[in-house]
Amino acid sequence: MKALLPCGALLASLLLSPGPALAQDTSPQPEETTAIADAQPSVQARNFMVAAAHPLAAEAGRDILAKGGSAADAAVAVQLVLNIVEPQSSGIGGGAFALYWNAALSDLTSWDGRETAPAAAGPDYWLDENGEPLGFFDAVPGGRSVGVPGTLKLMEELHARYGRLPWTQVVAPAIRIAEEGFPVSQRMSASIAGAEKLAEFPGARAYFFTEDGTPLPEGATLRSPEFARTLRQIASEGSAPFYEGAIARDIVAATRTETNTGVLALDDLAAYEVKERDPVCMDYRVWEVCGMGPPSSGALTVGQILGILANWDLSGLGLGTEAQHLFLEASKLAFADRGLYMADTDFVDMPEGLLDPDYLTTRAALISEGEAMESADPGEPPWDDAALRAPGLEAPEYGTSHFAIVDSYGDMISITTTIESGFGSHVMTNGFLLNNELTDFSFTPEEDGNPVANRVEGGKRPRSSMSPTIVLEDGEPVLLIGSPGGSRIIPYVAQSLMGILDFGLDPQVAFDRPHLTNRNGATDIEAGPQAEELAQSLQALGHETNIRDLNSGLHAIAITPDGLIGAADRRREGIALGE
Repeated sequence: MKALLPCGALLASLLLSPGPALAQDTSPQPEETTAIADAQPSVQARNFMVAAAHPLAAEAGRDILAKGGSAADAAVAVQLVLNIVEPQSSGIGGGAFALYWNAALSDLTSWDGRETAPAAAGPDYWLDENGEPLGFFDAVPGGRSVGVPGTLKLMEELHARYGRLPWTQVVAPAIRIAEEGFPVSQRMSASIAGAEKLAEFPGARAYFFTEDGTPLPEGATLRSPEFARTLRQIASEGSAPFYEGAIARDIVAATRTETNTGVLALDDLAAYEVKERDPVCMDYRVWEVCGMGPPSSGALTVGQILGILANWDLSGLGLGTEAQHLFLEASKLAFADRGLYMADTDFVDMPEGLLDPDYLTTRAALISEGEAMESADPGEPPWDDAALRAPGLEAPEYGTSHFAIVDSYGDMISITTTIESGFGSHVMTNGFLLNNELTDFSFTPEEDGNPVANRVEGGKRPRSSMSPTIVLEDGEPVLLIGSPGGSRIIPYVAQSLMGILDFGLDPQVAFDRPHLTNRNGATDIEAGPQAEELAQSLQALGHETNIRDLNSGLHAIAITPDGLIGAADRRREGIALGE
């Protein structure tokens, strides 16, 4: 990959290639310290690779690839194993977005497996009897927050389109782990302990807690015979039982909780469709950065950040405060547009000019290099529909995962998958958790008489921040990347892209550096040894700062002329594996 530069002699032979290269800024600066001690280079492979959020999931994907499977085959195995070993983050009770590169056709497509609102849902869905919006954490637990899951049908669709191995073979690794069990990780145990109200739901209490009611401890063996039975049904019959059969009936029944009773119906499940969409791509210097369009705001907002930054020679500025300031200001401007305009375009008209270079140049002109703006106003991109809109409010999101796969045939997938909050709605059936994705809609349908683009509507898909990304150079993929993290996914991915593309950082080194995020307000700085120094340097430019834990879960694979380079965010427990 021409844009990647080595962080040590070990990677030099892989990362340097003939052709134009970016400026190399390798001089240390005060802010150029890692958030994670003992930074290490990325993992290398030649034939295929998986980077995923849990070792067992990565191993399942690698084994499928070693048996001649495609990236789609491995994705099914990885996702179903994640459902078992990382249930707080993703599973078949949730939704996902995927970018898929078909090497045979040199074709990039994006796949929308986002959850949908029940047909009975309307704009007042999250208003109480007094017409006031519910509190977010009051709305999460229970069946009312559950949208129609899309992940399983997405996996089935990807396998049908791109799979090389039998469906039963790619489901088998998850069945084995569900039956044999696995040791609960420290992260999973801590997640259970920190999940308020999880124990109030009988299915979750029986699965995630000991008989005396304490959270499962690290190292405990967790088996799921119920999920194994579900997987055996899926292995033999595909998604049919889930969307139109016995599992569908159980899902609907499970949403009729005493707390926040749901309105999901069998017809909603039967009507669900995965949508193949055109990816949203942004030209950035010599690259084309492609991601998922609406109902995800990921590609548009990441694209706007990069498009604004394209007005500066970042590599000439170096990795210090100046570049960080520009990144944060660009983020404010992009998030202002995101809040006002972005939503499911099957229901809402959006400006087509959000990534227009001239528009982004006018946005960049609003940035002062010497002083931070308090917050940014939305811009006026070129578009045909000048309807008035009101901005929606952000909702927290923690139950998400990302993985990337490159197979031996040249096919590739970058996929972000979620059940929204940690442990989703807390409602469990047939061995899996159901999402709380409907809380990703705006709880307020309008402001001052103007509709909020992301308000609830029957059949609509809530706006997401998930940003599975594939970067192309000369029409060929050179980088797969993505992360969990709610709306902070966008700055996590954009900051990593800036580090890798503009500054030539090894992907692992880019991941290990401290996070800085701004969603059009105060700047959040990742807690760590250099946090106070970072805060002071940014405060001198007028930034309001907070120091906090910023727990991303970035995974990436770089494709170079000499092989594959994988990286997994060491803030979590993921790994990259390949051969």
